[in-house]
Amino acid sequence: PAVVLGHVNTQAGPAVFHRLHELRPGDPILVVRTDASLVMFTVDDVEQVGKDEFPTEKVYGSTPGATLRLITCGGVFNQRTGSYTDNIIVYASKVS
Repeated sequence: PAVVLGHVNTQAGPAVFHRLHELRPGDPILVVRTDASLVMFTVDDVEQVGKDEFPTEKVYGSTPGATLRLITCGGVFNQRTGSYTDNIIVYASKVS
């Protein structure tokens, strides 16, 4: 899988993955490569998991085809630690 990590927000406001949690299975994701070619993925699943329960093998493990993982922070913002309690993970597969 290709894995892309992005912030949900910054001190200045919403960041690149601010609305990542809104994706649903079946939604399209269009990736523009550096050579300007396009690759289409379809969302298979979206999950919110505690950072201490991160599904490493599910995210980074081998897949039978081209897949995409989009990851950002989610859950509750902990003022004491300065971070969110969870991750939002989007799993997507390349469209043939």
